[in-house]
Amino acid sequence: MNSAVALTVRRLCAYRRAAPPLRDCWRQLPSVWQATGRHGRYLAVDIETTALSPADGEIVSVGWVAIDGGDIELASAAHYLLGAEGPVGDSAVFHQLRDCDREAGDSAERVLARLLAAAAGRVLIFHCAELDLAFLNALCRRHLGAPLLLPFIDTLQLEYRRRQRRQQPILRGALGLAACREHYRLPNYPAHNALSDALATAELFLAISAH
Repeated sequence: MNSAVALTVRRLCAYRRAAPPLRDCWRQLPSVWQATGRHGRYLAVDIETTALSPADGEIVSVGWVAIDGGDIELASAAHYLLGAEGPVGDSAVFHQLRDCDREAGDSAERVLARLLAAAAGRVLIFHCAELDLAFLNALCRRHLGAPLLLPFIDTLQLEYRRRQRRQQPILRGALGLAACREHYRLPNYPAHNALSDALATAELFLAISAH
């Protein structure tokens, strides 16, 4: 069973217990021939967290930006802080968000609803999807009754496979977002802000696609 079919089966099994925002998003999934390629519709997404596992931490912020027809739609860019469930602790060193910054943060349900509305009909793009999806799936299970189960592309894996095909050595740290952008001569952005990282991922995806 290929990954797309397996994802569809999982989605069908989860349909009844999923909350309306998630079911509505699933109903608008792009067709196979619309899902990929330069003219596809994408949503680059990034999150900032308090730990490296949803068992140990939580999402503090989410950012995204859409790509349509090979163009990044800056008007679609969004960035939300989530209300705190616990202290940010040492993670503040990376994302620069303090506990007081999150006092007026949005609820997880509201942010998820906005993310799903933005993702409708699109393929998600992450850099290191495994980490981001672990947190997003955990949040969706808790508040929407089922994991995200949306089609996605991982720019880290795209670049890894590209270098493997060309038999290029992959040094430690060479597949980080900043290192990949440097390889394609993209400008350096400040790291660990969900929106700027989402934009950086969108640009990297277009650069890899051009090659």
